[in-house]
Amino acid sequence: MVENTQSKGRGAGPARERLPIPDVPQVGLTTYDAKDPDTVYPPIAPLRPPDGAPNVLIVLLDDVGFGASSVFGGPCEMPVAQRLADGGLKLNRFHTTALCSPTRQAMLTGRNHHSVGMGGITEMATSAPGNSSIRPKDKAPIAETLKLNGYATAQFGKCHEVPTWEVSPVGPFHQWPTGSGFEYFYGFVGGEANQYYPGLYEGTSPIEPPATPEEGYTLTADLADRAITWVRQQKALTPDKPFFMYFAPGATHAPHHVPTEWSDKYRGRFDDGWDVARQRTFARQLDLGVIPAGAQLTARHAEIPAWDEMPEELKPVLARQMEVYAGFLEQTDHEVGRVIDALDDLGALRDTLVFYLIGDNGASAEGTPVGCFNEMTTLNGMPGIETPEFLIAKIDELGTPAAYNHYAVGWAHAMCTPYQWTKQVASHWGGTRNGTIVHWPSELPDAGGSRSQFHHVIDIVPTILEAAGIPAPQSVNGTTQAPLEGVSMLGTLRDGDAGESHAVQYFEIMGNRGIYFQGWAAVTKHRTPWVLDAAPFDDDVWELYAPDDWTQANDLAAHEPAKLAQLQRLWLIEAAKYGVLPMDDRTIERLIPELSGRPRLITGTSQLLFSGMRVAEGCVISVKNKSHAVTAGIVVPPDGAGGVIATQGGVAGGWVLYVHDQQLKYCYNFFGIDHFMTTAAETLPPGRHQVRMEFAYDGEGFGRGGGITLYCDGKPIGTGRVERTQPVGFSADEACDVGRDTGSSASPDYRPQDSAFTGAVEWVQIDIGDDSQDHLVSAEDRLRIAMGKQ
Repeated sequence: MVENTQSKGRGAGPARERLPIPDVPQVGLTTYDAKDPDTVYPPIAPLRPPDGAPNVLIVLLDDVGFGASSVFGGPCEMPVAQRLADGGLKLNRFHTTALCSPTRQAMLTGRNHHSVGMGGITEMATSAPGNSSIRPKDKAPIAETLKLNGYATAQFGKCHEVPTWEVSPVGPFHQWPTGSGFEYFYGFVGGEANQYYPGLYEGTSPIEPPATPEEGYTLTADLADRAITWVRQQKALTPDKPFFMYFAPGATHAPHHVPTEWSDKYRGRFDDGWDVARQRTFARQLDLGVIPAGAQLTARHAEIPAWDEMPEELKPVLARQMEVYAGFLEQTDHEVGRVIDALDDLGALRDTLVFYLIGDNGASAEGTPVGCFNEMTTLNGMPGIETPEFLIAKIDELGTPAAYNHYAVGWAHAMCTPYQWTKQVASHWGGTRNGTIVHWPSELPDAGGSRSQFHHVIDIVPTILEAAGIPAPQSVNGTTQAPLEGVSMLGTLRDGDAGESHAVQYFEIMGNRGIYFQGWAAVTKHRTPWVLDAAPFDDDVWELYAPDDWTQANDLAAHEPAKLAQLQRLWLIEAAKYGVLPMDDRTIERLIPELSGRPRLITGTSQLLFSGMRVAEGCVISVKNKSHAVTAGIVVPPDGAGGVIATQGGVAGGWVLYVHDQQLKYCYNFFGIDHFMTTAAETLPPGRHQVRMEFAYDGEGFGRGGGITLYCDGKPIGTGRVERTQPVGFSADEACDVGRDTGSSASPDYRPQDSAFTGAVEWVQIDIGDDSQDHLVSAEDRLRIAMGKQ
């Protein structure tokens, strides 16, 4: 077979509209003997993209507002982003969807988020096509297109596009990165990760971090190490083959984890509070020209508290929250810089098209008005248990492995300066406008310049294809492809005076919605991120902003009713076209698979697990708010046993059945605030045994306590009590493990690296009782845990 040699790209080469590129059979003389002088076959040519196709690097940060980065006037130093901006272009009217999974799926496919089934986060998928979390086969991702055109492809970091019922060791894996065109993947699958104890995958196989926090481990540095190793190997072995690398570290999503040498750089810088920080950022933005002269600083809404309203005794804690976040963002930029430096050292940077997206949405306002030491308290609907005295006592632990912290709403708003609102609020620029840098020295003029044309994340795929000389495929893997919905940015990148090519764009996340058309914007905020109830859609109040209103500061709805009506009608047309309808702001119904219409991976009242298994919380039957039992078959060696039999969760909350000092023990970790211990009265003798923990739930509500009984071979050997429990979730990223603890420790009695059971765990069975209290967990509590995973 030889390649199809019809020229469809840049220069001579194969036709690339159908992928994989079809083989062309050899037609001509076939000789009997290869030594025959008439024996002629063309040499085998490795598949490559068209001549001149660049390397492509997409860097996507998480939960960073427009006003956070120093490049766009913010207080968080990002020297690497500045270096790329000095050699490239700053885009100051670039937009995302206002939420994690939707932005990522839209960016990777070149289609609007509802078009690819991602109207919300994966944990809230429904059977409606626009919210199913299932990527249609006729909308192949860019990694698949580039791979089938001869690119080397790899993803590092966060993947939050896999349907929840497929996030397990048994797949299916067709929406995992390696099933979506990436030949190599190293990272995590889900909405967030513990930066010190991440749940990592290489390909589809779970693996452990290569070091511990005590040894200096952080996730973003690890991801950079892996990316550098991969690209060095790729260029060493196939230097003529361009690469597509997607680097999505998951920073700076909560938990805000960073070594103190980074956060301490910002000591005292935020003592004046978020209102003053917002004013200072606005002034710098005007000086830098990332917003035009005449732009107005939008007002702080009543739902967001003023700094002066905060209790004096809490202000040092609030300031420290922001110091930690700023250090986290600077560290992330530093690790991105190591990847950039590696490309430069390889001589590849000049010919690499770099997109540096400083945020997949606005800054996160999911940390409550006062922030939290352990965001799981908030996600479980129990923020009140972190008293001011508790927060003050924990100030020095913020950002460390002992914490799971998130900053206050006021800081999120300040990090979205000069715009209204934050992440989740798709109606306003605070949720959707993210500073972006494009760097391609060999092709883009005007280094150090800016571009102010309106663009959206769906424009990245068409830009890559045009830059590479690759046509948008007509079919991929036998499926005819739907048209791309974005437009190429190359015209505006090459010419700052070019007219806008992206004329219309709808926005919608959980009822927060808007429409952009030829400079005008009509928007309506349906719900506030940290206020979980919402009025009926018909009660929503629409606002209208003119083309010269850069920050959406002056609502013209009352003065321009005809223009508002035109844009409202256009929003409905776009919503119907792209699968936004029906809008869905339900809470509890979307979180229950039987009501939402999505599959549930685990059903029934009993589950069997085996040694070495590491499965996500969603892959385990829930033991919350009900009586349950954990039974295990173990073998104790002659010299005694120690270590973890089974565990779920970690430092932020969970439980563990283990052996300590040769005694069976159970620990229930309540948000790291209390550790309720039950220890057997006798040691475990050598040999094969069946051990069991029974939890008798108190009932009469959710989050109650219960009695603990430990058994060995059916004989009671210990009793204890858990006074209170976590009602909705243990963690956003910790696993359920058998035979060891792969994440952070659920009990202070051991370290993760020393947690392996020294005997044998043959099996573990979890059984739940018939006293379920699930109906007492409110819709708000369920929504809180789901939305915290974005």
